[in-house]
Parts: sequence; structure tokens; C-alpha cells
Amino acid sequence: MDRIQQKPSRRTLLRTMAALGLTLPLAIRATGARSQAVLERAIPASGERVPAIGMGSWITFNVGKDPVLRTARLEVLRTFFEMGGAVVDSSPMYGSSEEVIGYCLRRMSGDIPLFAATKVWTPLQWLGIQQMEYSQRLWGVERFDLMQIHNLLDWEVHLETLLEWKAQGRVRTIGITTSHGRRHEDVEKLMREQPLDFVQFTYNIVDREAERRLLPLAAERGLGVIVNRPFRRGWLMDTYAKHPLPDWAREFDCANWAQFFLKFIVSHPAVTCTIPATSRVDHMRENMGALTGRLPDAEMRTRMIRHIESL
Repeated sequence: MDRIQQKPSRRTLLRTMAALGLTLPLAIRATGARSQAVLERAIPASGERVPAIGMGSWITFNVGKDPVLRTARLEVLRTFFEMGGAVVDSSPMYGSSEEVIGYCLRRMSGDIPLFAATKVWTPLQWLGIQQMEYSQRLWGVERFDLMQIHNLLDWEVHLETLLEWKAQGRVRTIGITTSHGRRHEDVEKLMREQPLDFVQFTYNIVDREAERRLLPLAAERGLGVIVNRPFRRGWLMDTYAKHPLPDWAREFDCANWAQFFLKFIVSHPAVTCTIPATSRVDHMRENMGALTGRLPDAEMRTRMIRHIESL
């Protein structure tokens, strides 16, 4: 008698692959602007697919009212969308970044594939509500696709609000963030106990603490993962880009150091998206190039780590 086999759930598959150090193939879609195939990952909470390379805005979009710098950021954001991007991440903590993002979005024509993600970063529930509503006006969006509690500040009261807003359709998904590798124990506890959709933390080729517990737990719990500080605030590029890119990087379609570091991150099966920040169009093109071509497998990832450690 034939045995009936049930297809394993995506959560089970991710958990198993993460434990084995394997990678999960990303979906491929073609962008309308360039007819270019880009790599995507599914958001576990909804199944919606987003490009694996997003855009951060810390420092880079904090340009105030300067018209020249605003125009330059408009071109950076336009290039991001043209090359297949969608996830734009910001925070009230980032000075004028949210205002500048809204300025740029209002000057773009056509259907923009925006996945708008920002954060609440203030004590007290009523101040959090005011801050999130103000962020919405600055961006000019009907609602945010993702609202995150920045660095867990007053997370209990803000999570109460976010759960209500999600039930009302005022936000689509909710999450928490941390940076600098801080508060991993607190983040892990909330990942286990709270009804989150996303978690955001630092992960890159030299900061790999998240591989021990946070990334496997995200796979187990079915949480989307946004990775911040993929270049370690530029330190990785400053330190290693002076060396020649290894010839074997061509084996996973890597053309520059930015793609080397980004493909390492998004090749982890639990990572949904990473959010490098830049103020330059040429750097944006390099970053977005990581959306195309092959990804390193587990053996190649180990080779990448060893190469960096040898330099």
C-alpha cells in the first residue's frame, strides 16, 4: 500500500534548511521598467513576495530642505525602483529622512511598487500614536506595509496599539527592531511570546551572532527578517574593497564587493530582505545588482567567510 506523503510546511522547510546551513531558492520576477529578473522572498505572515534587497534611509536621506540634495535622493530612489526594489525602511529617529522620502515619492509617476516600512520611536502610547500618524502624513501613504517598534522602546504599549491597528487594517504587518547586536535576549523572548510578523536586526559576514539563535528562531516561528547594517555602516567596504574581488565570486554572479556582502546575507534561508543605505546612484546600482544571478550555497558561504578572515 502506498504511503501518502504530506508536503512539509514552509516554516518546517525553513527551520530544517537553516539548521543544515542550506539555502532556499528565491522566486524570480521581471520588473516592468527593465524587464530584469530579480530575486524575491516570501513574507511568512502573508505569502507576499518582496525583493530581497531593500533600501535603508539612515543618514543618507537626512538632507533637510536642501533642494540639490533632495533631487539627488530622488534619483537614488528612482533607480532603486527601476532596478526592482520595493522595501523602503525609515524611522522618526533618522532626522528628516521620512520627510525627504515623502518628497521623493510625490515626484514619481506611474505605479510605484513601494513596500513602506517605518518605526515608532518614542515613550508613551499616545505619543507613539501621534508619531505614527505624522509619519504617515510625511510619507503620503494610505497605510504602512510594516510598522516596527524601534529598538524595543516602550514596546509593551506600542505593541498594544499596533495589534489594534493591524486588526483595523491601519497597518499591514508589525514587528520589532534592534541594532548593534544589542538586546538579542530581549528580542528572542519577544519573538517567542508575541504575535509579530517581522523582526529586524544586524547581520553581515563579520557580525554573525544572529546565526546562533535569532535566524533559526525566525524560521521556526515564521517571522519575516529584515537585516540592517549589511555593510557595518560602511566599515566592510572601507576595510575590504581595497582588495581585489576574488575570481571565484563569478561562480555566484558577483561583480563587486557590495554584491559579495549582500549576497552572503540574502543567501541565508531565513532572511527576507536586507536594507543597505546609500546616497549615490552608482552605489545603488551596485547594491541592486545583488538581486540578479545565482546565490552562494552553504559551501561557498563558508569560503566567503574564510576569505574575509584571511584579509
